[in-house]
Amino acid sequence: MRPSWDEYFMDITKVVASRSTCMRRKVGAVLVKDNHILASGYNGAPAGMQHCLEVGCLREEKGIPSGQRHELCRGLHAEQNALIQAAVHGVSIKDATIYTTTQPCVLCAKMMINANIKKVVFAGAYPDQMSLQMFKEAGVELLQYKY
Repeated sequence: MRPSWDEYFMDITKVVASRSTCMRRKVGAVLVKDNHILASGYNGAPAGMQHCLEVGCLREEKGIPSGQRHELCRGLHAEQNALIQAAVHGVSIKDATIYTTTQPCVLCAKMMINANIKKVVFAGAYPDQMSLQMFKEAGVELLQYKY
């Protein structure tokens, strides 16, 4: 049976997430427009820097719960990396859809709103109600994908 577009792109996010170097959660994101992949990203340290797998996780060491104290993480989120990769390569993402393995946090939500992302399809929940409220206020369509 041929997968739907949402199923197809969500399956790809899982493969992208497999490249993650985060010790706590592996996340993948894919930016799509007109059923074509524009850019992808996974969570991990900036290019050329040591990964958490190599140096450890400060948030884990300090027992910081998921969804809190993002500034202490050396990694970027998958959604941030997808947005950055599109910018680096000069790819317009206006009116694109982003598929991601996890509900975006409020920091990523603000970036996506300003990047004119029109739809967010996500699988796993994340403890950040403010991101959902901001997406709603901005008129960004949200769809929680169920496997």
